[in-house]
Amino acid sequence: MKNKWVWAVMCVLATVIGIYPVIYFIFSGKIGLLGSKPDAIYNSALWQLCFYIHIVCGGIALLVGWPQFSNKLRQRRVTLHQNIGKVYITAVWMSALSGIYIGCYANGGVVAATGFVTLGIIWFYTTLKAYLHILQRNIAAHRQMMVYSYAYSFEAVTLRIWLPLLSIATGDGAMSYIIVSWLCWVPNLAVAAMLNNRHVEHNA
Repeated sequence: MKNKWVWAVMCVLATVIGIYPVIYFIFSGKIGLLGSKPDAIYNSALWQLCFYIHIVCGGIALLVGWPQFSNKLRQRRVTLHQNIGKVYITAVWMSALSGIYIGCYANGGVVAATGFVTLGIIWFYTTLKAYLHILQRNIAAHRQMMVYSYAYSFEAVTLRIWLPLLSIATGDGAMSYIIVSWLCWVPNLAVAAMLNNRHVEHNA
């Protein structure tokens, strides 16, 4: 029962943050993250294009990703599962690649940029591996890589949880952003590894 409540909370958070990018289309100007960007970056057409691709596709990945872990969907609606998977993989690749670019201009200098760029590279890689595994009909390996992939997708949620907590705890928003560039995804990796190990042990 406890696990079901945890899963339910995760799904709700993923859905809320998944639709969050809509506010950037409702309100104009420097809202949210855009408010912290210097004009030289904000006025760059390429940066803005990558930013909007990143948030929209990342939101789509969050929204369509979590239902894919449903046993009922995988077993009873195979074609639907496959089609949703194609949407998820495409969204992740687009969000990851655009995220790598905008990550190079992250607030917080080299440390924050390295954190976000590394996230984008690993996110793209794990999703690519998941795709290649399913082409080879290696379902177990595909499942493991998809757990890792969605753990990185979920960083959009954990970032928005950690950042205000760190800002309150440290009183330093700039330093908190540097820390969260790593904290938003490294613990997710650990949780994904734990879930994969538990699944292997359960099926041994």
